[in-house]
Formats: sequence, structure tokens, C-alpha cells
Amino acid sequence: MFRGEYSHSIDSKGRIIIPSKLRASLGDTFVLTKGLDGCLMAYATEDWEEFESKLRELPVTNKNARKLVRHFLGGAADIEADSQGRVLIPTNLREYSGLTREAVLLGMGNRIEIWSKDKYETEGTYDDMDEVAGALEDMGLGI
Repeated sequence: MFRGEYSHSIDSKGRIIIPSKLRASLGDTFVLTKGLDGCLMAYATEDWEEFESKLRELPVTNKNARKLVRHFLGGAADIEADSQGRVLIPTNLREYSGLTREAVLLGMGNRIEIWSKDKYETEGTYDDMDEVAGALEDMGLGI
């Protein structure tokens, strides 16, 4: 289970340190893919295999299904951490997500989202707590 928010920098080679609390559940090898809203998503191997299995079951005759499979599987990369916990984010994934210098990593239950700090601050959060409360209510979630 992944949870929490972490800020880290990306070095000039495109590497980022995965926090040890997240890496403990993620493992030294994992899958990184294009996410939603312009972020990246990292999955532990067994969680990825479950997600990939669901994607493979989508009908190839459905155009939206093909786009989804293309987005997630076509953008996926096997990632391996070095001895210091650094991982190299492939160029295509850095370009997709706008990752350059600063990143925010979010534990999201079964996955980790990796955001450009600037994009996260403008697109990844709520500014209005009344909006948060309304969204919770709309989804049937009470606090």
C-alpha cells in the first residue's frame, strides 16, 4: 500500500530517488507508464501484471479500448533502481509528464504517481475545500 507525498529533484541525467518508504513496497524493479492528467504511474510488478491483464481483455474492435491499451502499455517501461535507490526515467516519459527538475511523488494505494512539481501545483490538487467536500458527496463518500 502506497501513501504519502514526497518531493525530490531530478538530476541532469533524468534520475530520481524513490523514497525508501515507497521503494520498500515497490521493489527494486517495477513498471513505469504514462498516467492520467499528465503524471506518470509506477506499479509494483504484481500490481502491474493485474492491470495489464485487464487491459489485454479489452476488445481490440473498440477504438477507445485500443487507445487505452496504446496509452498504458505503449508507454510502459521496466525500471530498475540502482544501489542508491535512483531510477532513470526514460526520455519519452519525462517529456510526456513535463518532468525536468522538481518532482512530487504521491502514494496512491496500489500505485505511485510522479508529477512535475509545477503541473501538480496547478492541475493535481484542489484549491477549494468546498469542492473537495462536494466531490466526496457526489461519490458517496462521507467523512
